[in-house]
Amino acid sequence: MHHGPGNPAASRVRVYLAGPDVFFPDPIAWAARKAAICVAHGLDPVTPFDPTPEPPAWANLPEADRIARRNEAHIRACTAVIANLTPFRGASADAGTIYEIGFARGLGLKVFGYSTVTALLADRSRAVAGGTGRTDAQGFEIEDFGLSENLMIDCAIREAGVLILQAAEGWPDLAAFTACVQAAALNLGTVSRAVSSPTPSGSLRHPAIRPTETTA
Repeated sequence: MHHGPGNPAASRVRVYLAGPDVFFPDPIAWAARKAAICVAHGLDPVTPFDPTPEPPAWANLPEADRIARRNEAHIRACTAVIANLTPFRGASADAGTIYEIGFARGLGLKVFGYSTVTALLADRSRAVAGGTGRTDAQGFEIEDFGLSENLMIDCAIREAGVLILQAAEGWPDLAAFTACVQAAALNLGTVSRAVSSPTPSGSLRHPAIRPTETTA
């Protein structure tokens, strides 16, 4: 997906697309669909599937280590991260995606996130772990700050970007991703105004991040 030197797209702002999308059926085609949306908004998308130069010392590493180092190298080469925070196999976002957000923040990158689920973390936690109040079925306290994710993730994105929550008809729905790309493009200055499109019912932007959003 990445456009190299000499390509007209090389001047675009490079963004890393994080998320559990790598586990989807036909993930390459899915990544291509998302990449096309980024390019249309003046961004140069980088995905975990894109090649990156590997030092000779990596040659004998286990494949898991090489994947991890490639992904970190991709993030280092980017200006921002756009992360899919839709809950994955549990109440919270994919663990690898959460790590990549923290890694990006440590590098001082901007982070933009989206989720196709509008239910808040506390409600999702109760649904997964049981309980109806401040504790789950095992007596552990449920984090409830009215946020969509663990406070370290939600607040990191509030500080460094935009978080879009939008109800969707399952994983193939790219409306939330598109809204997040539009917000990122505005924030990063690759477009001067948002692309005109109807707002689907059930969509919202996290109220905590309104001060950091750039509006048309």
